[in-house]
Amino acid sequence: MATTRRRRMGDRKDGRLLRSIPGYSKFVPFIMPQRNDRSIHYEESFEITELDRCLRKLRVDGYKGIGILHFLIAAYIRGISMLPGVNRFVAGRRIYARNNIEVIMTVKHAMTLNAPETSIKVVFEPTDTVLDVYRKMNEAIDEIKTSDESNGTEDFADFVARLPRFVLRFVIAVLRVLDYFGWIPQSLLNISPFHGSMIITDLGSLRIGPVYHHIYNFGTLPCFIAFGSKYHKYEVNRRGEVEDHKYIDCKFVLDEGIVDGHYWAKFLQAYRYMFAHPDILVAPPSKVIEDVS
Repeated sequence: MATTRRRRMGDRKDGRLLRSIPGYSKFVPFIMPQRNDRSIHYEESFEITELDRCLRKLRVDGYKGIGILHFLIAAYIRGISMLPGVNRFVAGRRIYARNNIEVIMTVKHAMTLNAPETSIKVVFEPTDTVLDVYRKMNEAIDEIKTSDESNGTEDFADFVARLPRFVLRFVIAVLRVLDYFGWIPQSLLNISPFHGSMIITDLGSLRIGPVYHHIYNFGTLPCFIAFGSKYHKYEVNRRGEVEDHKYIDCKFVLDEGIVDGHYWAKFLQAYRYMFAHPDILVAPPSKVIEDVS
């Protein structure tokens, strides 16, 4: 989703400054300068009966291992195509529209206590389907798990971690200033797990429920999604019959500085609709809405 707009004064490498938003929206980052000051928490149990059926069909069609993680990311991307304000970020107390869609996830090399972990960042287009998400995520995860070499994120973390504490504090302070003014080099933005559209974690793989994970004050991430294992509920329908329904619990921590609560509510309603109609994510959207100028 590389922007075709010409870069103007005030724009950043990773986003364009929004100039036409209401004055109150521009005012909020000054009242609540830290991202955790502006964070809102939302929890919902999504029924996945239809989604489970859709995923089983896709696995039969050859998409081995396609699962809820791919669907959650695809639904987020589709939501951005309809409500692009979700892909904004606050930096330097200004609000920007991000130039692309970047999803971040932490991956362990093996499911053992001492296995190393690293972060991956995958870039998507607003027209991507759940099948595109499946392909891109699997390529990124396989590259991490099969490679004997560390990626750029690990290399940078290992380097700065070896510095004396007073030097490390100075480096972080410099990075904060650079981030405030949008001067962080693109090479660091490419590997930073703190700059992106959304970060997601699958706690169901650890056999625990989701948590409200904080969003980082450093960087530009406006959303953290955690989800747990699927589970069954037996419910009585209108005819008095007992039915087996499947659910997953999701918890969202969202930055209200990029859009207001009403906008986030519309986005979450669209998210819920996609759980009930997962087949729409197999095809690209008919229209992509661009954010305001």
